[in-house]
Amino acid sequence: MENIKVGLIGFGKAAQVFHAPLIQVSPELHLKKVVERHHDKSKSRYPWVEVVRSVEELLEDETITLVVIATPNDTHFPLAKQAILANKHVVVDKPMAITSKQARDLIDLAKRQNVILSVFHNRRWDGDFLTVRQLLAEKKLGRLVEFESHFDRFRNLRKEGWREKEGVGTGILYDLGSHLIDQALILFGLPQMVMADLRIQRDTAQVIDNFELILFYPNLKVSLKAGMLVREPQTRFILHGMNGSYVKYGLDPQEDALKKGLVPGRADWGEELIDKWGKINTDFQGTHIEESLQTQPGAYENFYNNIANVILHREKLHVKAEEAMNTMRIIELALQSHEKKCIIPYTFE
Repeated sequence: MENIKVGLIGFGKAAQVFHAPLIQVSPELHLKKVVERHHDKSKSRYPWVEVVRSVEELLEDETITLVVIATPNDTHFPLAKQAILANKHVVVDKPMAITSKQARDLIDLAKRQNVILSVFHNRRWDGDFLTVRQLLAEKKLGRLVEFESHFDRFRNLRKEGWREKEGVGTGILYDLGSHLIDQALILFGLPQMVMADLRIQRDTAQVIDNFELILFYPNLKVSLKAGMLVREPQTRFILHGMNGSYVKYGLDPQEDALKKGLVPGRADWGEELIDKWGKINTDFQGTHIEESLQTQPGAYENFYNNIANVILHREKLHVKAEEAMNTMRIIELALQSHEKKCIIPYTFE
């Protein structure tokens, strides 16, 4: 069977660093067309690509099976809807949409059109997250009582670009927050209550650039934090259980590797240096363990490999649109909690 032809809408940072390279290393995908309104950047990197100026021109190509949307957040819903109505399978960059209602509408439409809809939550394949997931599955800390996850950067000047301009769907909660929330929901499911503190900390910032989000579960507190003024490295994960703790510093190395032009397939892809491994201190099966815990290799390529296998071989979809919709709902509740200065019960309207 021929490779799946892919059409990519947008060629900004998300497409250049993540989507295009990962599509191209997937053995069953082929990047055919890219929508760029004013440039031909994709063709300089992928000479075989055909650059088109409109979404309509891309969707008219009957050979394109999968459409990937890597555009500003407020365009995700209308573009995904347009692509689904054109009977294309669709991958949307995170967040899936601006509201959970938009997400639900896309899910319903995709079901009616009998096409696949997924969302690019690639950080489910961060090496440290894979390690935490295994650690919890093995119950090495005993019953977990507290989970803290950080995704911090240092950028004290506002960058030009839509992510940091005042508007719908901008700011760090929709950006890095989508990753942290998705990871928490995968580990623990939907919370009972949500509380959030959202801030604009930088002098020139126009949008939320710092947040603390607390998800309440029975006998478990989950704290999710991100900020743009964290120059000194902070913890990535802190886990405390009845039998011990796990603490991890440093971010997954795959993003930096992709920015350097490296791609999956190298023998050392996704591997973390020893000095970045987390520390575990616990009692497990009658033995006290206090040591560095090797971080599993990250594997962003698994996202698009799964999409291809779902289309071609009916493999189970790893990132379901319904899960991404739940992330949108948590963001909505976080905004309500901050505005009302109170804890909000989890509900889905």
